[in-house]
Amino acid sequence: MQVDLLAGTGHRPFACPRPRPAILVFDSGLGGLSVLSRTTAACAGADIVYAADDAGFPYGRLSEDALVARVLAVMERLVARFHPDLVVIACNTASTLVLPALRARFAIPFVGTVPAIKPAAAATLSGMISVLATPGTVARDYTRELIEAYAGHCEVALVGSTRLAGLAEQALRGEPVDDAALMAEIAPCFIEAAGRRTDVVTLSCTHYPLLLERMRRLAPWPVAWLDPAPAIARRVAQLLGTADPAPAPCPEAVAVFTSGAGLSGPLRIALAAYGLARIAIEPMPLTN
Repeated sequence: MQVDLLAGTGHRPFACPRPRPAILVFDSGLGGLSVLSRTTAACAGADIVYAADDAGFPYGRLSEDALVARVLAVMERLVARFHPDLVVIACNTASTLVLPALRARFAIPFVGTVPAIKPAAAATLSGMISVLATPGTVARDYTRELIEAYAGHCEVALVGSTRLAGLAEQALRGEPVDDAALMAEIAPCFIEAAGRRTDVVTLSCTHYPLLLERMRRLAPWPVAWLDPAPAIARRVAQLLGTADPAPAPCPEAVAVFTSGAGLSGPLRIALAAYGLARIAIEPMPLTN
C-alpha cells in the first residue's frame, strides 16, 4: 500500500519522551476506525486517541482554504489537550491537501494516507485499475500526479463517490444501508473493454474498508481491493519503534468528537468493539 510518509530529515524511529507513546488517529468521521484497528495491533503498548471531526463531516463540502483552516484549528485543540507523540491523518481528503500545513505548524510526526495508485499499478494484470475516492480526493492535483508518476501504463478510472462515506457512517450507527444504494456507488469502478476488465480497486477513503465485505459480495466480478490501513500501521510502528505484531488492547483509548450529535446506542457499541468505550466531546462547531 502507498502511504504518505513523514516528511523531514531522515527516517529513523521517533524517540518518545514518555514510557508509553501516545498516538492520535484523526479523521473527519468514523472512517479512521479502519486504520485504528490496524494501528492498535501494530503498536500494542501505545495510548490511543481517536478523534472524529464530526462537526465538519463531510470534508468534501469545504473549499480547499476552508478545509486547511478547519483541520489546523481542530488539530491545535487536540494537540494541546492530548499531547500526542505522533498523529495519523486517517483521511485521504485531508492528507492530499493539509499535510504540508500541519507539518509546518507542529513539531510532531504526521503520517497521512494517499491513494494507493503505485501498488495498484504494480498489482494489476489487466492494466485497468479504479481509484474509488471522495470527489475531493479525485479532484486533487496530488492524485493526478500520482497517476502520472506511477500508472502511466495503466487505464485509471477515477470514481468520485458522493455517498459511500455517509453510507459507512450509517452502517456503524446501526442504520440500514440498502444494497442498491451501495452498488450504485461502486458500479462505476467495474469497466470492461476490449476483452479486459478492471482487476484492482483502491479504497482511497478510509471509510470504504468498513463496507468491504458487502462490496465484495456485490461486485460483478472479483477484484483486488487495496486497503491502506496495514501500510499506515507499519509506518507508525516504524516511527515509534514499537513493532509488536500481536494484537493487544491499548492501555488507554478514548474517542473524541467535535459534535457528538450522531452518538447513537449502536454506535457506542461499535466504538467499544474498537476499544473505544471512553467517549469525550470537544465542541468545535463548523462556522463556515
